[in-house]
Amino acid sequence: MVARRLACVDTTLQDPLVGQVLDGRYRIDARIAVGGMATVYRAVDTRLDRVLALKVMHPSLAVDGSFVERFIREAKSVARLAHPNVVQVFDQGTDGSYVYLAMEYVAGCTLRDVLRERGALQPHAALDILEPVLAALGAAHRAGFVHRDMKPENVLIGDDGRVKVADFGLVRAVDTVTNTTGTVLGTVSYLAPEQIENGAVDPRVDVYACGVMLYEMLTGDKPHDGDAPAVILYKHLHDDVPPPSAAVPGLAYELDEMVASATARTPDVRPHDAVALLARVRDGRARLTAEQLDVMPPQALTADHDNADDRTSVIPRALGTRPLPVNEDEEASGASIDRTSRFRSPPPPPSRRRPGPRRGPLAMVAAVLLVLGLGAGVWYINSGQFTEVPPLLAKTQDQAEERLAQAGLDLGKVEHAYSDTVERGQVISSDPKAGARVRGDDSVSITVSDGPRNVRVPALAGRPLDKARSLLKEDGLEPGMVTREFSEDVPKGSVVSARPADGTKVRAGTAVALVVSKGSPIDIPDVTGSDEADARSELLDAGLEVKIATVRVNSSEFDKGQVVEQSPNPGGRAAEGDTVTLTLSKGPEMIEVPDVVGDSVDDARRALEGAGFQVDEDRGLLGLFGDEVKGQSVEGGESAPKGSTITIKIR
Repeated sequence: MVARRLACVDTTLQDPLVGQVLDGRYRIDARIAVGGMATVYRAVDTRLDRVLALKVMHPSLAVDGSFVERFIREAKSVARLAHPNVVQVFDQGTDGSYVYLAMEYVAGCTLRDVLRERGALQPHAALDILEPVLAALGAAHRAGFVHRDMKPENVLIGDDGRVKVADFGLVRAVDTVTNTTGTVLGTVSYLAPEQIENGAVDPRVDVYACGVMLYEMLTGDKPHDGDAPAVILYKHLHDDVPPPSAAVPGLAYELDEMVASATARTPDVRPHDAVALLARVRDGRARLTAEQLDVMPPQALTADHDNADDRTSVIPRALGTRPLPVNEDEEASGASIDRTSRFRSPPPPPSRRRPGPRRGPLAMVAAVLLVLGLGAGVWYINSGQFTEVPPLLAKTQDQAEERLAQAGLDLGKVEHAYSDTVERGQVISSDPKAGARVRGDDSVSITVSDGPRNVRVPALAGRPLDKARSLLKEDGLEPGMVTREFSEDVPKGSVVSARPADGTKVRAGTAVALVVSKGSPIDIPDVTGSDEADARSELLDAGLEVKIATVRVNSSEFDKGQVVEQSPNPGGRAAEGDTVTLTLSKGPEMIEVPDVVGDSVDDARRALEGAGFQVDEDRGLLGLFGDEVKGQSVEGGESAPKGSTITIKIR
């Protein structure tokens, strides 16, 4: 969720933050959108004089210290993704009870807006949107992060045509355990089967969601629908995504293939990350003609639906064997994002009770009076004995103790913990939490921030890649993107350098990029023109592997079985064990020679050259002024190598 123009936002409601300056820096000018976790405002950074989007967490969530900690930590991880197709995070902080993120402002609309207005898109438009989305996700995947909530609402299309991926609020490190609570956070229409079953999260869940989005762009509708989220989740688990050509006849097979590959229900069958899917998409697009890319979808296929199932929700994974019905009025209202109740077992039937004696009017009046009396008494007792825990987040220990005393509560146990988001000395959380009802003589324990935990990047140079990754995790750091380069000094597969460098002091959770050695470079020998056995021997002796291309090519230059070309090209550099692919010759292509005896010289030349031959003239002394072909070096009807020279005799 980020700044964008949305017609559905109700701007008539008075928002208390509009017109305020948050954290002494960000002047809030207008509310843009409201989501399940936060509200987004258009604001001005008064220090840098620039417009940006300010995402402010809902106060009901901001009192949960652990939630705030995770929200900010994960958003800060995204701030390290410097990519033109990712909405950038500039700053984060707190101002009293407000927790916020300052982000790039994108004037434009979302992909959902486009689909709602136009319905299905032409293939070229769908791929023009999908490719930058995959480029952005690919950068995140290679940096070790997963988005987890890809959907059209999180694809922004700027007024200048740029496509950006937004709302990495659910982003999670690839190796983070996420299946401990029995729930999964996401949007039902785009959840991968493994997310639903066991909460498993790796880059392939984003690949699956992108496949669903591609289907939706091509057809104007989602692949799985239903009256309740449970029905949709059941279909994700048990039904394949249909080919888009079934809904839009005329779509090319390559588009069906892209969708099928990305949305395979078995994760191992999908491309392993967005970079791999992007390569498949570009390869498939290259095979499409201009007519196939411009197929016009039927006008009837428009995405006209309410967005009840497009919201990010907390969804239980313990699904039954069949979906349960949902109250249609509740769904239409969109009053809650908590879908949990829709997956619970139906209530037990009412117990059968024998009819008792009928009560008379006096008895009923007495009963009512008794209930009213008891109710009033209980309310009075409770109101005197219980109080609510006041909000203590971001307060100092002394301030927290003072607030507790004002509420008639004692300060209990004080613990300390590291925090990337709460300043040193301020309260991270309380137990019980703010708003909880406790007895007036109870105590409240608090956890106070010791500030961010800083660690040093361990010595990684010269260590095998697996060992380097293990050391980073042991020290509370994340293995980041891996690039490879040649090294004369470091063995193949071991770390050459790290960024940040060894010994640098950084915050816990920082991703460390690694440069890994490809070993000493090998000059690739030139084996073109050699036969297969000699070429293979020379390459193996150089420390390279050999692969023979399955397709052979005709060549007038090289005999059958000789190497026509090699990849990588000769003279380049490769690492030990790299593979060189050889393409072998089928020999020259043999074609039939036209019979040109008796033709004029011009006609004979046109016929021979048109068949693919070179032409030479033999006139001798008697043919200097002649114009009739009396003979040819290869007789008409015989075969000769394509491109070879045919000599015509002129007399």
